[in-house]
Amino acid sequence: MQPLQALRTRPAQALRLQPTRFLSMRATAPLRRPVPKEEHSAHTISQRLRTLKKIPPELIPLGVVIAAAILAACYSMARKFWTDKTLRLTRQGKPS
Repeated sequence: MQPLQALRTRPAQALRLQPTRFLSMRATAPLRRPVPKEEHSAHTISQRLRTLKKIPPELIPLGVVIAAAILAACYSMARKFWTDKTLRLTRQGKPS
C-alpha cells in the first residue's frame, strides 16, 4: 500500500444522506390539564409563615446555629471596622 493512498478519503456508507420522511405541518395537541399555579403566587405573609411548618424539626437547631454564626460574624466585622484606627478604608497618595 502506498503512503498517499492511505490518506485518501473514501465515502463512508453511514455518512451518505438518507431521504427523510415528509413531516406535515400540523397544530400541536391541546393540553390535557391547565398549567399549575405557582405555589407562592398571591399568598399573604401569614400564609407564607404557615409553610414554615413543613420544615423538618431536625433542621431548626441547625438554622439557629447558622443564624447565630452569621450574626456574630456581622458583629465582629462591624466592630473591627469601627474600632480599628490602623485600618485603611480609603486610598492614600496620588492616583497613578
